Amino acid sequence: MGLASTHSVALAGLDGHIVEIEAFTGRGLPRTVLVGLPDAALYESRDRCRAAVASSGFGWPDCALTINLLPATLPKAGSHYDIGIVAAILGASGVAPPDGLADAILLGELGLDGRVRPVRGLLPGVLAAKLHGFRRAVVPAAQVHEARLVHGVDVIGVATLAELVDVMCGRAVPDRVLPTDEPSASAAQPDLAEVVGHPEAKWALEVAAAGRHHLFLHGAPGVGKTMLVERLPGLLPDLTPTEALEVAAVRSLAGVTEQARLDLRPPYADPHHSASIPSLVGGGSGVARPGAISLAHRGILFLDEAPEFRPKVLDALRTPLEQGQITIGRTLHQACYPARFQLVLAANPCPCGHAETPGGQCTCLPARIRHYRDRLSGPILDRIDIHQHLMPLARSQLHGQAATGESSAVVAARVAEARDRQARRYRGLGWLTNAEVPGPAMRSLLPLPRGLELLDDAVRRGSLSSRGVDKCLRIAWTAADLAGKDIPTRTEIRLALALRRGEPGLEGVA
Repeated sequence: MGLASTHSVALAGLDGHIVEIEAFTGRGLPRTVLVGLPDAALYESRDRCRAAVASSGFGWPDCALTINLLPATLPKAGSHYDIGIVAAILGASGVAPPDGLADAILLGELGLDGRVRPVRGLLPGVLAAKLHGFRRAVVPAAQVHEARLVHGVDVIGVATLAELVDVMCGRAVPDRVLPTDEPSASAAQPDLAEVVGHPEAKWALEVAAAGRHHLFLHGAPGVGKTMLVERLPGLLPDLTPTEALEVAAVRSLAGVTEQARLDLRPPYADPHHSASIPSLVGGGSGVARPGAISLAHRGILFLDEAPEFRPKVLDALRTPLEQGQITIGRTLHQACYPARFQLVLAANPCPCGHAETPGGQCTCLPARIRHYRDRLSGPILDRIDIHQHLMPLARSQLHGQAATGESSAVVAARVAEARDRQARRYRGLGWLTNAEVPGPAMRSLLPLPRGLELLDDAVRRGSLSSRGVDKCLRIAWTAADLAGKDIPTRTEIRLALALRRGEPGLEGVA
């Protein structure tokens, strides 16, 4: 009889729970029993591990073998338990020391030939192991670079089951470190100077980037909505290492293998309008996976042709837009994913797109236009900070030598300075940008700007909701940050109202 145990991680969203894997060999007919609420992929690990052990030249116990996953009440899913299970079995059967990896976390899938294959969710698994006090991790050799993004954990990469046994016996294995991927010099970001005209839209883009405000661009087809949005990522400052690690953890859960270096650029997601609710907010059978809103965490979620999305899909964004996270409930567990993204919508005025084009080119009936616009519900539009209407360019702008506007680098410098002012203002409060500050905190912790009677008048006329008042205050603070002012003035309040309601506001253009 023999008993050995190892440790792995069960993931529920980004939260990890340590799982102890026990293997016991006892008297009885040869059989293998796996208990502890495994899912189908984990239950099949018995056969994978048995074939991998045989093909690697080791012996499988010829007696009753019981594998227990603790805690028994926690659902376990996935194939990343394989090397933890086989290490416990080899330790219990005497092939390797039973306590050789007692202080390590094991994550990896086994092939039938004994190869250790990559798995999803490795980075959050190693992060959870560090949080629970583990300082060693055994991972697939192909994911060593990903696991080493977590500092303070000694990462050992194994390519085969034989190397895993070497680690258990205290023998050295090859240290496979991939070369660091350097950014390509040819992958240049689109420049804002390439956009002709649209000074108001460019200013709205700058304000949105500086305060991380949600943005809605609407106008005729070909007017430049998508072109402007494609230049928004180039205006955003780099992520901090902590934010980049959080983004990388979400990508790892989605099965996107990370590079050997953290990507400090904010993510960008632009799902097609045929996307389903699970693909957008997360979900799926069994363990819920992150959706597009989580993959856009700390970055931009762009929904082009927004009215073409199904209304239920768009309405699923209501809670994440306000809370900055999404909680997906299942029968046995809940998965919580971060979703603090910046939403950008683009839409045409009607199905054919020519409702506002001079010359009466639109062929849509009024009822069809109204139905098309109603696909964007009022609650969703009320959660969008900035509404900007784009008009077609004049012929002189299209054919003439229009003056070149500011480059993305110039605008990005102003955005970075405004972000620095916000970071200093909210230091120690848990917020980074104006868009994250709750309304009560903004009214109680910050000085009240001048010109609030303009907001009162808008509320009295019914053109501004209570949520809209908070949105206008946030935009006003962002405009003041861009102008280098300590407190918003009446000018910034007026500009915020114009940006909120999609009215002309050229007086705020720097």
